[in-house]
Amino acid sequence: MQVVPRIKPDGGGTITFFLALGAGRQLCRLATTFRTQKQAFSYLQKYRTEFERIARAQLASGELEDGVIVLSML
Repeated sequence: MQVVPRIKPDGGGTITFFLALGAGRQLCRLATTFRTQKQAFSYLQKYRTEFERIARAQLASGELEDGVIVLSML
């Protein structure tokens, strides 16, 4: 999993990661309210299985924004 942090003006941020789909990869973006990259990454790791399940369901139903699966905190 490759993670790229982004900080939003309201103090939150996003973590960008790739969902493995066999030999391919799908870009996913998780919006968080955490102020540090470390906190957001820890949260993603803790709930990784659940986020992957949700991302796969969104991909199957075609719920993409500009080719990206957009997720938010559980």
